[in-house]
Amino acid sequence: MPSMLRNTTTRYGWAAIVLHWLIAALFIGQFALGLVMVRMTSQRTSFELIQLHKSFGFLLLGLVLLRIGWRLGNLSPELPDEVDPLERKAAPTVHLLLYAAQLVVPLSGWALVSVSVLEIPSVPFNLFVMPHLPLQVSDAAETFWVFGHKWLAYAGIALVVLHILAALRHHFWLRDVVLVRMISPFFARSPRKPE
Repeated sequence: MPSMLRNTTTRYGWAAIVLHWLIAALFIGQFALGLVMVRMTSQRTSFELIQLHKSFGFLLLGLVLLRIGWRLGNLSPELPDEVDPLERKAAPTVHLLLYAAQLVVPLSGWALVSVSVLEIPSVPFNLFVMPHLPLQVSDAAETFWVFGHKWLAYAGIALVVLHILAALRHHFWLRDVVLVRMISPFFARSPRKPE
């Protein structure tokens, strides 16, 4: 079982799988929470949701850094032989863009709260005070980061949707192992194609 923790050339290990799904759930959940919190009519509820959004944002950032470190220190499973050359070349670029989005969206949120003229401290899950980034506090900077954080989040979620559609295509149309090997290390073999 310990060997199932790490990746091999044919399958993902449990560490990569758990990090993948945790980050996916957090990223999508953060997008939904962001949409809800800015539409609240109650200022108190909106404030509480923003604090929760910040807490999960810091958690997401930490998990993404952990996942990138894990990826750099582990093998990456090869794509199945059936994958066409164009997709084989595009896949690393799309994964790089996904990692970049998962980093810059929470970082832009951290920048936003750091430059806010309200100067409200960030206290992830009421455990400790997260220091602000060393950025100049101003209305102009806050406006810039509000815009940047919002549109980076939209771009990130668009990448996630494309990633999901590609995974579903692999599973239901191409019937290869690309999706199932990210569910469990035990599903590394190609599913049987219909006769």
